[in-house]
Amino acid sequence: MKDKRVVFMGTPEFSLKVLESLIENTNVVLVVSQPDSYVGRHHELKYTPVKSLALEHNIEVFQPIKIKEDYQRILDVNPDIIVTCAYGQIIPKILLDTPKYKAINVHASLLPKLRGGSPLHKCLIDGYSETGITIMYMDVGMDSGDIIKQKSIKITDEDNVGTIHDKLSILGSELLIETLPSIFNGTNERIKQDESEVTFAYNIKREEERIDFNKTAREVFNQVRGLYPFPVGYTVINDEIVKICECKIGDKKSGLTSSISNLYNDGIGVMCSDKEIIITKLKPSGKKEMSARDYLNGKRNERLLGVKL
Repeated sequence: MKDKRVVFMGTPEFSLKVLESLIENTNVVLVVSQPDSYVGRHHELKYTPVKSLALEHNIEVFQPIKIKEDYQRILDVNPDIIVTCAYGQIIPKILLDTPKYKAINVHASLLPKLRGGSPLHKCLIDGYSETGITIMYMDVGMDSGDIIKQKSIKITDEDNVGTIHDKLSILGSELLIETLPSIFNGTNERIKQDESEVTFAYNIKREEERIDFNKTAREVFNQVRGLYPFPVGYTVINDEIVKICECKIGDKKSGLTSSISNLYNDGIGVMCSDKEIIITKLKPSGKKEMSARDYLNGKRNERLLGVKL
């Protein structure tokens, strides 16, 4: 496959394994990434992860502000195929149709489930038992193109966004390289998505980051791990924003919903609609992550039991 000219389009860390595999197995002639951003108190310009990797391999990087209006450079390099993975913009039809082998996407869900930008989070928040990678042809809709190949993994109670991110990043790179030969020789499958099975994973909104203790303990457990380690869900304790990093489902089944019901040696019990959830790791505003025990040690003189969250 080294003779195939590839344009890769991606932005975040999730895309890196895919790009690494393409560099090793094909001829990546151009990398397209979102514009760099200014971060931190000193407002320093930070390259996207994909741009940094491309420059390490002396590959040209193209960063249009709006790909729908600025795409000629991609056409100029005459790619055989365009491969995208978490790029972050809708790609114009001319780029989907022009390459000999068209444009394909590495998507982090088992389509048609979880179309959209937050499938890593939503597979956990929505309580899925499995997720996976879909290699698909791109079309003008959002993740609605024909499926080429899929591979699944089980979701366990030990998983959070970080572990799912890492597992699917590796799986995506492996499945892509496994699938590309069939695309190039024309033997790949092309399966229409079942529109009746579609679900969506729209980008997480700020209001969705607040932990809702009025839900069941299982739903709260899923919400916490579906937001950790990024962006991290939060609650408010005595007017202080506290991020919730880890929790476990308790046994207690009575108490005032959405209130602190128990203070344990290793956790803070909060009553949900059916039973207690126990917060075991958190991050107070302006401080580092800490165990619930350390947090409670610093709050000895503050009333916590019965506080409404």
